[in-house]
Amino acid sequence: MRRYKFTIGGNQYNVEIKSLEENSADIEVNGTSYQVELGKEIKTPQTPKLVRYTPPAPPKAPVLTIPGTSLIKAPLPGTIIAISVEPGMAIKLEQPVLVLEAMKMENNIFADKPGIVKTVRVAVGDTVMQGDILIEIE
Repeated sequence: MRRYKFTIGGNQYNVEIKSLEENSADIEVNGTSYQVELGKEIKTPQTPKLVRYTPPAPPKAPVLTIPGTSLIKAPLPGTIIAISVEPGMAIKLEQPVLVLEAMKMENNIFADKPGIVKTVRVAVGDTVMQGDILIEIE
């Protein structure tokens, strides 16, 4: 009827299915005949989906902003490796103000509006988290 070749543990087996009736089969393995009774089909269970629980973030304290003041925040966690502005310095729109190293890449952070630097809240070497305030612009 059907012929198969199996290799199990380095040993090769030639298997021939001679007949198959309901739950009984006549097979020949390497020239030796066997009467095999077939059981129920074993269904493999589906792998359960693992869902990581992430607790809700604690409420953040509101950041009070003075009208006309702009805050430059960290776009992602990283380390400050260079600061190119200082308090009292006039800056232009999209001027680079600092460099943040994140995931082994240097990311230039730019001013989102022109103005005067009010405060620089970080120093070179500081580690910041996403959303931390880096610089205030008036």
